[in-house]
Amino acid sequence: MDYRYRERAGIKPSLLGFGLMRLPGKADGTLDMEISEKMVDKAIASGVNYFDTAYMYMDYRSEELIGKALSKYPRESFYLATKFPGYDPANWRKVEEIFNSQLEKLKVDYFDFYLMHAQDRNNYQKFKRCQAYETAYRFKEEGLIKHFGISFHD
Repeated sequence: MDYRYRERAGIKPSLLGFGLMRLPGKADGTLDMEISEKMVDKAIASGVNYFDTAYMYMDYRSEELIGKALSKYPRESFYLATKFPGYDPANWRKVEEIFNSQLEKLKVDYFDFYLMHAQDRNNYQKFKRCQAYETAYRFKEEGLIKHFGISFHD
């Protein structure tokens, strides 16, 4: 299969990415890791190289799942995006703690894309209040984030 990519700014992500906000579950409410992992394997075999998750997706289990599923592939063979949930005041004092837990759950040393999640006219000030932007820029300078951005919901 000839898969399509678009090269920009030194990266070459697949035109179709794999969003990890909704994954198969079991009758008992747990995430079906086996089927989800097979889906990731099939996506990679088909040429998909961009994976998008977030801290809270799938009741905080999506990052762990994709970290496990991608850990068998060379790190440079895929692009990984995740997000910081600064809209929740409970997270304001935990910017670094959450970031470090995301690296650990995702089993990576850096993120290709790190986004401030669910930006809108109201949430922007919340992210500013907890210095999420400044912290992310520092992580970018340290090489822990390759590309920094926002997900916009306004």
